[in-house]
Amino acid sequence: MTATDRSHELINTAAQAAADKLAHDIVAYDVSDVLSITDAFLLASAPNDRQVKSIVDEIEERLSKELGAKPVRREGDREARWVLLDYVDIVVHVQHSEERVFYALERLWKDCPELELPEDARATRGKAEEHARLRAEEEAADLGGDW
Repeated sequence: MTATDRSHELINTAAQAAADKLAHDIVAYDVSDVLSITDAFLLASAPNDRQVKSIVDEIEERLSKELGAKPVRREGDREARWVLLDYVDIVVHVQHSEERVFYALERLWKDCPELELPEDARATRGKAEEHARLRAEEEAADLGGDW
């Protein structure tokens, strides 16, 4: 069994919405062979809670407006460290970058086929690493300044 056309449509729209809100490291997996509850997972991350919320809001709005899809469940809103949107056909995980590294969902699903995503979403690969490196350089420069 593979992800349905509807799942692909939802994944691509959600991935584009996440990319438009500058999400990092967007990736999608076809989990239909290992899970009976959903066809695909979309993973995305952001460096701060506010951006996590912004990405989640954009995904929800786009899926509702463009495809008439509403999540049956939404979890993790209050902390905005890891928000899960369950659309039955797909499940979207938007995580704070620290949670993304800690929980490493990619390791759990690495044996599942990766789904092709829009170019804008593919271009986000490595952004979390780049962001962390730039922040470390800024902090080092701040610490090295004249007191």
